[in-house]
Amino acid sequence: MKLCRIRTADGVRPAIIDANGAARDLSKHLTDLDAAHIAPAALDHLSGLTLDDLPVVSGDYAPILADVRRLLCIGLNYTDHAIEAGMEIPKSPVMFCKFCEATGADDPITIPKDGHQTDWEVELGIVIGSEAHHVSAAKALDHVAGYCVMNDVTERSFQFTNGGQWARGKSCEGFAPVGPWLVTKDDIPDPQKLDIYCEVNGRRVQSGNTNTMIFSAAEIVAYISQTITLKPGDLIATGTPPGVGMGMKPPLYLKPGDVMHLGIEGLGTQTQKLVAFSG
Repeated sequence: MKLCRIRTADGVRPAIIDANGAARDLSKHLTDLDAAHIAPAALDHLSGLTLDDLPVVSGDYAPILADVRRLLCIGLNYTDHAIEAGMEIPKSPVMFCKFCEATGADDPITIPKDGHQTDWEVELGIVIGSEAHHVSAAKALDHVAGYCVMNDVTERSFQFTNGGQWARGKSCEGFAPVGPWLVTKDDIPDPQKLDIYCEVNGRRVQSGNTNTMIFSAAEIVAYISQTITLKPGDLIATGTPPGVGMGMKPPLYLKPGDVMHLGIEGLGTQTQKLVAFSG
């Protein structure tokens, strides 16, 4: 089941994607798609709807949830990416947070004021659907509502100054495009078998598969839950495969007018244009 939120002329409408790729309006069944509506019982109810009875709705994609609670992230989770970043391969998940709000999959991205090393990172996102605290890896995915595409956009000049400010470099406004869809876990039986890619101006820069993640989705959820109680609406970015601009020789960074196109097998695609900071 593919759930989303569509911006229309009269507001944002919750929607479900049908077999032909059309967005069907869920407004008669819920006011918005939020953390309360991705609990197991709520998802069971939505899965039982007859989609042909729902009107088609069109517009731009809004963030997948009205209330993405926290953006929790795992860094250096692909061996080749850790190598290209010049960092040690982690022995346990490297955690950080993004403090910006989630944005729509195709929303433009503004290069921040004084930024000159804006970079891309396509990542598998995990959306938590039920509370998880001290869970095992074997039970971790029971607490997952579904998965999504995420672009962990990063300003490297902010990330690596003043001794290393990961949160600062990751949290500029607009740096967390998610979606287009929240794809429920019943449609993604194995999150470790998904092709993942990113293109910049039509050039394939990242190409990989989630089967090469150092720590699996289940291991990540279990690890975080040992110290942080995960709640419905939390979104976890699981790391990026190699091919980021920072790792190229010479490095390649985004500039106004550039276009990123990225996607993950079964989870849809995103397209974002870079714009200059205007003050």
